[in-house]
Amino acid sequence: MRQYSILVLFFLGLTQCRNIENSASLSATIKNSIHYAKGFSLEKYDDYSVVKVTNAYPSATENYTYVLHKKGVQIPDSLQQFTAIEVPVKKVIVTSTTHIPALESLGVENTLIGFPSTQYISSEKTRALIDAGKVRDLGANLSLNTEVILDIQPDVIVGFSVDGELKTYKNLEKNGQKIIFNGDWTEKTPLGKAEWLKFFGALYDLDEKADKLFNSIEREYNLVLDLAKTTKLQPTIFAGAIYEDQWFLPQGDSWAAYFLKEANGNYLWKDSRGTGSLALSFESVLETAQNADFWIGPGQFTSIQEILDNNKNYIHFTAVQRKNVYSFSTKKGKTGGIIYYEQAQNRPDLVLKDIVKILHPKALPNHQLVFFERLK
Repeated sequence: MRQYSILVLFFLGLTQCRNIENSASLSATIKNSIHYAKGFSLEKYDDYSVVKVTNAYPSATENYTYVLHKKGVQIPDSLQQFTAIEVPVKKVIVTSTTHIPALESLGVENTLIGFPSTQYISSEKTRALIDAGKVRDLGANLSLNTEVILDIQPDVIVGFSVDGELKTYKNLEKNGQKIIFNGDWTEKTPLGKAEWLKFFGALYDLDEKADKLFNSIEREYNLVLDLAKTTKLQPTIFAGAIYEDQWFLPQGDSWAAYFLKEANGNYLWKDSRGTGSLALSFESVLETAQNADFWIGPGQFTSIQEILDNNKNYIHFTAVQRKNVYSFSTKKGKTGGIIYYEQAQNRPDLVLKDIVKILHPKALPNHQLVFFERLK
């Protein structure tokens, strides 16, 4: 239970300070400040917060609870069983490039001391830290270099798992390391993904700043969403590309398809169920999308010529003939990492603006594409 003091003033001038740790209520100051994200909750108390991660990875059956507390705060007995992390964090290891923009937006990128496969990071700010030797490379995500981690001694490791393989993290915990899982990528909505910024805000005792940043993103996103609803046309769209004789494209419930719908576009596979990818034949895609208005997200292609060199039959699509092909693969960081993969989920407002600009250029005449580019 929470510990605090009540100052009781008696009419006779007697002042008494009484510790009521065992009788305090655990009612949160803010019950849950998370509105869009489904994979975690954040309850705020006077001197600590409780973070519950309920979807650390797809099909996760275990929930994780963490107590984030300020220095010197006594954690209630009922919460002693959970991992306790002192905030603000001063030294951190994160394990996904999607975590980097959150650190930077909060202005705490200098606390980053380790990352698996640093070559994948695109951000100029964090790359400068890497080049200066301030961020250690920890090897592959599934086999983090325990020796290096024990040497640099982070306050916390923000873990990331695709399939629930947690052996490396469990070994690190046995060696005294504190792990907190982040499942931002499992969210199904753009604002749900972006709201994980508040997860990092709690780690750095910067809840108010994180709330303010997210509220700005939410406001801009909804303004563009309302604008898209006023457009009269609903252009047809296809996506993906051929890989090893099959055409892989987003399923109808996927994050990519969600954006196309929000931008008032007609994604031709919007009715397919699932959040992953469809694997189709070239012929079936051509039959459905030959006359589609736009091809958005054509795999790793960076030019029309590259598309045709890969398969001359792509020329049969009207979108290729008219050069209405837009990709995010052209914009890369210093070491070749695609900027979209790192930053997009943190700035869904900019992604939506890009797609609205592509589909309805008159609706956002002054917007310059941030992530996407029309292929030449």
